[in-house]
Amino acid sequence: QVQLVESGGGLVQAGGSLRLSCAASIRTFMGWFRQASGKEREFVAGITRGGATTYYADSVKGRFTISRDNAKNVVYLQVNTLKPEDTAVYYCAATLGSGSSYDRTDDYRYWGQGTQVTVSS
Repeated sequence: QVQLVESGGGLVQAGGSLRLSCAASIRTFMGWFRQASGKEREFVAGITRGGATTYYADSVKGRFTISRDNAKNVVYLQVNTLKPEDTAVYYCAATLGSGSSYDRTDDYRYWGQGTQVTVSS
């Protein structure tokens, strides 16, 4: 059974940083999504199985960095220069596909339980 467990969320002031972690029991293309209250879940970042290629939503480019440590089976999301509009529950997700399509929730089969990120102004 595939398990994804996120951690690292919290309350931070605008301009601050956090590092989110996703412990995964599977090694495949991984993505991070977020869902703000009352809004649809949206793609944030994705990374290929080997970690060589990454993808980002325009809203987070230059501020967020996705990476992975395959020896530990952990995927990270470093979130910097946080803004109040980054407040959301952040989810990691795993797809059994190649990652040719990666920015839709339907592309992913497995999801973690989420970790809350709250940015105060």
